[in-house]
Amino acid sequence: MSHPTTHNAPPPLTGATLALAALALSAGNFIAVLDTTIANVSVPNIAGGLGVAANQGTWVITSYAVAEAITVPLTGWLASRFGTVRLFITSMLLFGLFSLLCGLSHSIGMLLLFRVLQGLAGGPLMPMSQTLLQQIFPKEKANVAIGLWSMTTLVAPVLGPVLGGVLCDQVSWPWIFYINVPIAAACGVLGWQLLKRHESERQNSRIDAVGLGLLVVWVAALQIMLDEGKDQDWFASTEIVVLAITAVIGFAAFLIWELTEHKPVVNLRVFRHRGYWVSVTTIALAFGSFFGSTVLTPQWLQSYMGYTATDAGIAQALSGVLSVLAAPLVAHLVTKMDPRPLVFMGVMWLGGVTLFRSFNTTDVGFWQVAVPLFFQGLGMPFFFVPLIGLAMSSVDEHEMASAAGLMNFLRTMSGAIATSLVTTAWDDKAKYYHDVLTGLVDSSGEAMRTMSHAFGAEPARNMLNSLVDSQSIMLSTNELFWISGLSFVAAACFVWLAPKPTRVADTSNVH
Repeated sequence: MSHPTTHNAPPPLTGATLALAALALSAGNFIAVLDTTIANVSVPNIAGGLGVAANQGTWVITSYAVAEAITVPLTGWLASRFGTVRLFITSMLLFGLFSLLCGLSHSIGMLLLFRVLQGLAGGPLMPMSQTLLQQIFPKEKANVAIGLWSMTTLVAPVLGPVLGGVLCDQVSWPWIFYINVPIAAACGVLGWQLLKRHESERQNSRIDAVGLGLLVVWVAALQIMLDEGKDQDWFASTEIVVLAITAVIGFAAFLIWELTEHKPVVNLRVFRHRGYWVSVTTIALAFGSFFGSTVLTPQWLQSYMGYTATDAGIAQALSGVLSVLAAPLVAHLVTKMDPRPLVFMGVMWLGGVTLFRSFNTTDVGFWQVAVPLFFQGLGMPFFFVPLIGLAMSSVDEHEMASAAGLMNFLRTMSGAIATSLVTTAWDDKAKYYHDVLTGLVDSSGEAMRTMSHAFGAEPARNMLNSLVDSQSIMLSTNELFWISGLSFVAAACFVWLAPKPTRVADTSNVH
């Protein structure tokens, strides 16, 4: 039995109403994505403030990521059960409430509980903001909606660590959560007033409890394995092995159940569309490359190049400037031509700039770091905007909410996997290059003798070791940029497997 709330789709919004609704939806998406990274640089402050070890503090990041990853693919079912507008507004208000409670927490247990609840509330915000943005814009401006959503999705994770660092340094760690509260409240109230006419039909469908349970098991096991792997020495740890086996078995069982269930909690059947699975795979490859380099750059600049968190953040944030400026042009081009060449050019541009960055030296200055990042931003809207349009135009209209949820889930997971791989490989490669360089530097011992006479044996040894350290980190960083660049190139080529789209995504009937 279903309870329809609307029978005919209302006309798209116009003028100031459209602008305000678009602002509310974009801001909702922005803070949900922002919170995936805002706590990254704040872990030492949080751990110190709550009197716990730093490795316990990292659970603040893990708990949010696991909870969010679970609810993102559920968005399709939740939207059909409760309605797209109700789901977005409720998620927005709950996100603000749990953000407030995170900031008020006085123990690590309280903080982790509210962080999980914040992640559960934040998960639907990304796909629902995408769906509703496309729904309220006129069809001829659908790609403007995609462009707006894409920019908030790409810029937010870049700004997260910068904002987190500034708030922790200038105020205190609870403010990384408090900052969400007024935005969530304003977006919730304003969004309901402007969007309630666009509520979708609701279906009183039962919950697929087995599918939901399996989803929770394998996603939680995989995310915890990725977060804990580096600290536990990966598969040398029994805990990591158990988590890996749990994730694999849980995933296999989840696939079998969801593909045979009549009304699955996650609609995996959208992958039958070639355009969709090719687009989503391209997004996963390219976003993983993008996110990996985004995580690596500030760590390298702050830990080994002497940058403050603010300076590193400014250099990284410059990548968003051309993205925002180019987005309207890309939105226009997508309506005029096949999106595949645009995706190919955009992702190849990102790959080319990343490969260029793989030739850095320890002498690079701020502008030598910042200028390539500035120009790299030009490729982001060419990659993201047409690719989302290509994916959504490949599925049936009644599948769009499910397709958006799955796409955001896989994008989120690709970022998590890339982060884990990059941070582990960065340390491993640095150790490898340190061993190689140790055998090459001053093999005759002449430099060591000269420096020992001038400074003493211990200071001389420390100076040489510091030199080897900085060079090994630089070589490790360059190699990872090289691998990331090649991954972009592979993603650019992969998009040609998608068929040429025959229509523009029409989301006016999404529910």
